Amino acid sequence: MALSPQWLDELRARITLSTLIGRTVKITRAGREHKACCPFHNEKTPSFTINDEKGFYHCFGCGAHGDAIRWMTDQRGLSFIDAVKELAGEAGMEVPAADPRAAKKAEEQASLRDVTQAAALWFTQQLDSSNGAPARSYLAKRGISEATRAAFAFGLAPDSRSALKEALKKFPTAMLVEAGMLIKVDDKEPYDRFRGRLMIPIRDARGRVIAFGGRILGDGEPKYLNSPDTPLFDKGRTLFNLDRASPASRQTNRVIVVEGYMDVIALAEAGIADAVAPLGTALTENQLGMLWRMVPVPLLCFDGDAAGQKAAMRAATRALPLLRPGFSLAFATLPAGQDPDDLVRTKGADGFAAILEEAQPLVDRLWAHEVAAGPLATPEERAALKSRLLAHADAIEDPDVRHHYREAFRERLDGLFARARPERGGRVPWAPPGGRGGGGRRFAADPRLQPPVEETRSIGQTGIGAHYAAALIGGLLRYPEALGRHEEALIRLSVPDSADAELLRLMLDIVPAHEGLDCEGLLAILEPMKVYNRATTLLRADGMHFSFNRRLEEGEGAAAARESALRDLDEYIGVLVTQPEIRARLAEATADFQRTMDDEGLARQQKLRALDAELTRRLAALSDSSQF
Repeated sequence: MALSPQWLDELRARITLSTLIGRTVKITRAGREHKACCPFHNEKTPSFTINDEKGFYHCFGCGAHGDAIRWMTDQRGLSFIDAVKELAGEAGMEVPAADPRAAKKAEEQASLRDVTQAAALWFTQQLDSSNGAPARSYLAKRGISEATRAAFAFGLAPDSRSALKEALKKFPTAMLVEAGMLIKVDDKEPYDRFRGRLMIPIRDARGRVIAFGGRILGDGEPKYLNSPDTPLFDKGRTLFNLDRASPASRQTNRVIVVEGYMDVIALAEAGIADAVAPLGTALTENQLGMLWRMVPVPLLCFDGDAAGQKAAMRAATRALPLLRPGFSLAFATLPAGQDPDDLVRTKGADGFAAILEEAQPLVDRLWAHEVAAGPLATPEERAALKSRLLAHADAIEDPDVRHHYREAFRERLDGLFARARPERGGRVPWAPPGGRGGGGRRFAADPRLQPPVEETRSIGQTGIGAHYAAALIGGLLRYPEALGRHEEALIRLSVPDSADAELLRLMLDIVPAHEGLDCEGLLAILEPMKVYNRATTLLRADGMHFSFNRRLEEGEGAAAARESALRDLDEYIGVLVTQPEIRARLAEATADFQRTMDDEGLARQQKLRALDAELTRRLAALSDSSQF
């Protein structure tokens, strides 16, 4: 997009700056200028001046200075080009397009925005109608006021496969599908995506509706359903409530990241306006960049349960390569069993603020997580802790920040092991979880198999066979609860087929965000995605010979068969994780023996070879057929 200095000057000249700023800030005339209390810092005596003739604002207290475009980027949190587009719309100016293709794309996106805006209006009308009484009752029970309901533009999608399609029939069906409002499967008639759900519009940074989130009313799965990715909406590049939180964060100098949009709304009800949420996935690199454009150290506030803490660690490790001087994350942890809604109901906004005051810096969160990951009684266990911590530091690309993290971890390690001798005992940190209901397990953790961290990384090069990976993913689709129990191990696996790797990655993002999700619910979320056909293929279990790939028949014995299949799946994951590590150590031992040709080297090689053979035997025992 070519924006000449002359075009930008014309845009600034057409905008009355005091009118623009006066929409969100109380201003008073002072001669030929306007004055206000500065929106960029807290003050009681006005030191913020606006000069319409010269087209700029200036604060004599904090030094904030800029024009209309700068106001939109700094106070509203828009990107430069979004600020220009919005101002141009007000000024009646056409924004130059870089080329005809870009102009066509912009026109298509504008048309899709007409669809989503019309859908938002229709959903709101349904909530206000007599059919919306149960949904309004639900909102009242959740403590959501009329003002908050209006601010977030709540709506209702009737429990119908064609109501929205009929209401928006002025738009072509293909456009409704492209906007994510209808689902089209093969040659079947498209039908409404959202049915029987409380609807929450998802807006871009400029406040335009680009997608929707829907919460089920009553029983059913998935509990929450978002629009699929569309030309307007990319969930990895969107934060819920960014349009409202961005200006609020200018006042508070903070931004709070919570797990879901209902958490954001509960905080808004309590008067906390600077909260955002990702949309059903772990925080992405793009979302972290958006947060850092608002404040240097965003506050991540996740639930105190296991799923919430796993989400916090995923965000921490994803942020490490992106850290730079002055920019980091902080972590506030809610009491176990409580979410932001629970906390503000019982303790109010002050109680929530107290939790934020106790937020941990990123370095503290990494330290606490790794120290709690396993026993520290032996030299090997302590060395493993050191390796894990330094691996985190080495993931940081900025050399100065990386250096200071390494120094901080070394100082803490010296202090920890100089002060105390931990009690012996504890489980092997990487071992698969124990059996359920007292049932026996054919695969038990063997301390001899625990690999050093550096060797654990070799999984990335070694990987597992494509047929084994297909059986694994098919089993996880059928039993999604296993994903939560083995999340850390599964993240380390290298899946050779790119489509299967993408499917596994999406499942690892989706399941932790939807507690209690079953196979049917997982498929419903995957349905609009490219990986859906592959997922249904893997569920058919053709050519697979493991109990966890078979469809269970209803009736007597079904519960026992399910438990047995889950135990087999747990064992299977344990073998798949361990065997590549053992083989990497075997290759190393073989190379050492070829170099030294001594008895000790031979004994080590033979021991590892025997362990590898035992794992292969256990894998075969899990299969119904040795031909697999």
